[in-house]
Amino acid sequence: MMTETATATATDAFDPPGIRLGIVRSVSYGLFGPPGTFVPQARSLGAGILRAYVYWSQVEPEPGRYRWEVVDTLLDQLDGDEEVWITLCSSSPWATRTPTDFLPPSPAHDLSAYAEFVRRVVRRCAGRVRYWQCDNEPSNTDLLWAGTAAEYVAQLKVMYDAVREADPAAAVVLGGCGYDVLSSEAGSEPWRFFEYVLSHGRDAFDLFDVHLYGDASAVPAHIEAVRELMRAHGCLKPVVVGEYAAPVPFEFPDAQAVMYEVFAEAFAEGAHVQSTEELAARVRQDTPERRAMAALYARMPHLPPRLQMFMDGCPPELEAMRHRINCRQLVACTLQALAAGVRRTLYWNLAPEVPGPADPLQIMHLMFGKLAMLGYRGGELAVRHPAAGTFALLAAQLAGAGRVTRVRPAEPPSLFAFEVERPEKGPLLVLWDRRDMVDGEAQPPVTVSWPWDDSAATAVDAFGEPHPVEVRDRRLRLSVSDTPVFVSPGT
Repeated sequence: MMTETATATATDAFDPPGIRLGIVRSVSYGLFGPPGTFVPQARSLGAGILRAYVYWSQVEPEPGRYRWEVVDTLLDQLDGDEEVWITLCSSSPWATRTPTDFLPPSPAHDLSAYAEFVRRVVRRCAGRVRYWQCDNEPSNTDLLWAGTAAEYVAQLKVMYDAVREADPAAAVVLGGCGYDVLSSEAGSEPWRFFEYVLSHGRDAFDLFDVHLYGDASAVPAHIEAVRELMRAHGCLKPVVVGEYAAPVPFEFPDAQAVMYEVFAEAFAEGAHVQSTEELAARVRQDTPERRAMAALYARMPHLPPRLQMFMDGCPPELEAMRHRINCRQLVACTLQALAAGVRRTLYWNLAPEVPGPADPLQIMHLMFGKLAMLGYRGGELAVRHPAAGTFALLAAQLAGAGRVTRVRPAEPPSLFAFEVERPEKGPLLVLWDRRDMVDGEAQPPVTVSWPWDDSAATAVDAFGEPHPVEVRDRRLRLSVSDTPVFVSPGT
């Protein structure tokens, strides 16, 4: 067997030791409705780090007039044990080039006004918020940043100085490197965006945020790619995973082909504004997006099952299958990232922004709507979807973990094996067999024999079900499928 133990490729005072699993609240908090309670619910799942979005429009709706309801409601839910990450978005109806209260953020008219906004927010949260992020996925210039790379760097530097002044112990996180970068080739426009940022803003951030959507087996390569990008520009910083989840439709070629048709029709009339007022109006309008999505739903019975499972009202067996894939990939992606040396991972996402039925005729709902861990009941986050149970199980299994190592056995070559060091609970072994995400669960399990020093073992799978395991002659013997299994010492 070959072992791959992650070592710290970059160390920094802002990259504390230990492993914490976290959850992102959603793309907004308190923007589409009153800011509600969510921290206790996330904490009950074992989340040790929480990420939330705050928009300039929420804090300073008019020049010099500050409103703290959203920020204070968040702070009032903290008990001091959790780490908090705020993505601070420069979206404003008066202070930025693109006037909006939501998306896209854009360059400030006056960087001194932006600096004052950042200082005020960070001082309000000093000592309670550890991470501050300068916008999100800025290389996605169609939706998430309405500016150039040079303008982003200028604003990043202002934010960095403002955070340092207001709370020197806090860290600045570079806006997330998302699928648009990781799925493209070097030299593409998204890559050039980040190359410029790293070349000209290398001293204006502490942590590099990478977003990992899709097949978990690609995680190590994606993490190494961003490290190589940083090395090339002389600024190797610790990597954090600010978002990850699977499955998503673009992982499946047959689903992706149909979606491209929908995207082409939906956006045939050009880019669209994403203010809250505009979004509310679009619910009642016959927009290209809604027409395209309505046409897609009309074809639903004839669409590939790998696309249907992302749609509202899909057959129950496809809904159940998507939940199982979600749970498996949550475990797999987390362990791959931790074994690659990452110590902070945050799942996307906790729950919808507000109670009430979702709008299935929004493309973003098709892409990401079913990834939420929790749902509403009576206006409260009281419904747990299967991914919530798997996350809670994973967090409990990894509690106190110091290091994760991937071991590559000779047989079977498709086996994924991870050894987790837990000083207070004893070692943990996690196993699964790599297979097609959809068809793999129909394949028979493989039998695995593994060295084991303890006289007994207990095992549970990613769905929380007990799993048979035998210990004989200092070796484990168990069957393994595409569902991760956690093996611990004891009976």
